[in-house]
This record gives sequence, structure tokens and C-alpha cells, in this order.
Amino acid sequence: MHFQWYPGHMTKAKRQMQEDIKLIDLVIELVDSRIPLSSRNPDIDELGKNKARLILLNKADLADEKQNEAWSEYFKAKGFYVVKIDARRNNGMKTIQNVILEACKEKIERDRKRGIKNRPVRAMVVGIPNVGKSTFINTFAGKACAKTGNKPGVTKGKQWIRLNKNVELLDTPGILWPKFEDQLVGLRLALIGSIKDEILNIDELSIELIKILKEHYSGMLQERYEVDESQDAVKILEAVAIRRNCIQKGGEPDYSKAAALIIDEFRSGRIGKITLEFPEA
Repeated sequence: MHFQWYPGHMTKAKRQMQEDIKLIDLVIELVDSRIPLSSRNPDIDELGKNKARLILLNKADLADEKQNEAWSEYFKAKGFYVVKIDARRNNGMKTIQNVILEACKEKIERDRKRGIKNRPVRAMVVGIPNVGKSTFINTFAGKACAKTGNKPGVTKGKQWIRLNKNVELLDTPGILWPKFEDQLVGLRLALIGSIKDEILNIDELSIELIKILKEHYSGMLQERYEVDESQDAVKILEAVAIRRNCIQKGGEPDYSKAAALIIDEFRSGRIGKITLEFPEA
């Protein structure tokens, strides 16, 4: 299966971020805990290289907790601050404020020495589509967020959200899309729903997922669908179709219906807590 993705506004978004980055102290980057590297845009490291960096492992509730820990250590070793969150359910969100202040303590100390008091940390939130950026901003800001209006040097119409006296968020960050030559990255993004299903072959996608689960999460398919995992992936898909009554007229297994079911149950966490890529040893 070949994945191709044509991001329409990549250049414009990148240029916008290059402008915005001058105004901020901290880059908050959301990644999907199930594919922390594949859901990152490599350009962000270059654009944010002189800024404090915070990675939020979002949707941590859907990922393998052991791997969440491994990925936290992986990013911390590279100099990032890391927090595991589930933005939809507000899990892990309470710690973010303190981590932001910790990440920017040098900047806060510099301000204090210059006699600048109470200048809030300015943060930009970035992340590829479908990692939960908007959900995070809405949950973090809550209903009490106040727009503080335009700041000098900020292009007209851009707004800052003042979360509290300590932190402001730039609420219109350029959406950056990953460019991928590696088809494995494309596969992982397709599995979590970052590429539109309409342009994918869901049958093939489910076969790839079954192969991953057989290799890394032995027993999960058997437990969820009561199927024999020793069979090849196509046979397992057929067995799931029969087990879940995905049958076409004439009594043939409906592979497409079973494939869509497996993908949906993976994405919602009903199969189990699953991570699709692992930190390099």
C-alpha cells in the first residue's frame, strides 16, 4: 500500500511559524502517544531550536503504558520536557502549568534580573492534524480564558489567549504537516486516522494492523475476537468477520466490514492499549 499526502499549506504555515517563533518563549508540541515519532513534524526541531521545548504525549490512555514511559525517557534524554496527557478527559493536564514554568525558569529569572515582573510565558502550540491540538487548547484554557488582544509586532488579527497571569498561548499557530518519504510513517499515520480514510484501502490497513498486533501484542486479537492467532493475517480477518457476523448476502465473509470494525476498535482503544512504534534501544 502506498501512502501519498499533499499538504496544501506547508510553505505558508512554515513561514508563519518562522514569524511567530520570534515572539514566543516555549514550543508546546503535541504528539500521538501511539506513534510519538511518526506524529512529529521534523521541521519543528529546526524552527524551535533556541526555544524551551515541551512534548505532550497525548492520547496516552490509548497507548501501552510501558511504552509511554519508554518514550518519556527517550524525549527527556534529548532535552525535552515531557508530560503524558489525555486532553479529552483532562488527565495529566494539572501538571502542565508547573512544567511550563520549570521549562522557562531561565527566561523568568532573566526577566527578574532586568526588573521585568509578571511578564507571562508565551507559548505556541504545534502538532500535526488529529493529535488533539484543539482539544488540548480548549481543555487547558477552559471557559475562563480571556483574549488579550493584539501585541506589538504581531500581525493583525492574531490573538493571544491569556490562561492566567503566568501563561499566554498563541491561538492561531500554523498547522504543520509532516512530509514523509518513509511509507511506514504513512502507514502509522493512516492507522491512527491522520490521513483521510476515504483515500485509503481499509482492508489492507487492517491486515497491516493485524500483523503488528501478532508481533508485538500476542494474545490481544485472540482475547478480543476469539480467533486463532497462529493463522496468517488474512485468515484472522476472515475469522473476525465470521465471529462478528460481518457476512454478505450469499453467506460470504464481508472482509471490508470486518476490516473497518478492527480499525475502529483499535482507534477507540477497545482492542487494548497499543503502541505502534517503539523507541530505539
